[in-house]
Amino acid sequence: QVQLVESGGGLVQAGGSLRLSCAASGRTVKSYAMGWFRQAPGKDREFVAAISWAGITTQYADSVKGRFTISRDNAKNTMWLQMNNLQAEDTAVYYCAARYGLSQAPDDYGLWGQGTQVTVSS
Repeated sequence: QVQLVESGGGLVQAGGSLRLSCAASGRTVKSYAMGWFRQAPGKDREFVAAISWAGITTQYADSVKGRFTISRDNAKNTMWLQMNNLQAEDTAVYYCAARYGLSQAPDDYGLWGQGTQVTVSS
């Protein structure tokens, strides 16, 4: 069974930075596009960033563009989300996900990690 595991979340002050990691098990994930999503209490899960299977194409939500950077290393079977200049509105549970082909729609992704909490204080 393919499994995704997020890590790196925590509490940070506004303006600070965090780097989230997503470790993937299984060979199948290495050829999949991957994405980061977040969900705050009482709100829908929303798109944050996505990256193609080879890491050449990246996509970002307007709310994080210029602050967040998505990357991956298929040899290490790992994806990262570098988050800079964090703001209170970035507070959410962050999830990594995988699918065959780039998408910004949560419902298009069938493989999800357990999530990691990011809390930004002001």
